[in-house]
Amino acid sequence: MISTENYIIKGKHQKPILIDTRFLAENTNLPIIIFCHGYKGFKDWGAWNLMADAFAKAGFFFIKFNFSHNGGTIEQPIDFPDLEAFGNNNYTKELDDLASVMDWVSCEKSLKSIVDINSLSLIGHSRGGGIVSIKAEEDARVTTVISLAGVCDYEKRTATVGGLENWKNTGVKYVLNGRTKQQMPHFYQFYENFIANADRLNIKRAVSNLKIPHLIIHGDNDTSVLIDEADKLHVWNPKSELKIITNADHVFNARHPWEVNTIPKELQEAIDFSVSFIKNK
Repeated sequence: MISTENYIIKGKHQKPILIDTRFLAENTNLPIIIFCHGYKGFKDWGAWNLMADAFAKAGFFFIKFNFSHNGGTIEQPIDFPDLEAFGNNNYTKELDDLASVMDWVSCEKSLKSIVDINSLSLIGHSRGGGIVSIKAEEDARVTTVISLAGVCDYEKRTATVGGLENWKNTGVKYVLNGRTKQQMPHFYQFYENFIANADRLNIKRAVSNLKIPHLIIHGDNDTSVLIDEADKLHVWNPKSELKIITNADHVFNARHPWEVNTIPKELQEAIDFSVSFIKNK
């Protein structure tokens, strides 16, 4: 039987972090997986709950969480009621949030007999793939890292061709959320934060320095993050393993909302690859 628990922990940036965990209740000393959602994402998006259950059934203590400034709130964790927070998000805040979750699972007394803190894997989707790659390189607690349709370059996603001066002058630029139809703000601090931390936020540098098992999973029908980015990650870390999933799009053929109780075939393949990789590392 899968046990599901919810937690609220204090982050480093004045906003709480909402966490849920899933694991087989009768088991102990479980290897840990922490999942990081992507840009305009949240922990309960689409089929992520079914994915979490699948990892729990495979014998893992699975954690997913909302980044503190992803635009959700404790009361409304799905979608984006807090656009002010979304506009004030940046990569280093997400790295800090991930560190806070790692600290929590490592120190939480109620989990001491349940988890194996010496087996801590990170999985990141899309933008979260970059976050877990950087954190894996800089934090010795991470034992395995998996990039799931992950990006390879934050710089090209941070600069605004022809619009940087306007962004600086107005203090904000907006991106349309095609699903919710919200105009989602990015305050200029996002660019300033990237420039101030450019070396740390260099995914190529981080991936090239990885000394732990590294799995890259990508769909060959991904039009949001092209498969070339997976190829680059693999080139930068020749010891990594690259798995291409046929006909998989950026979200492995899931959608939000996901209203059936079965996992898309392509997402199940990604889960199966991940389980096998971690267990055989």
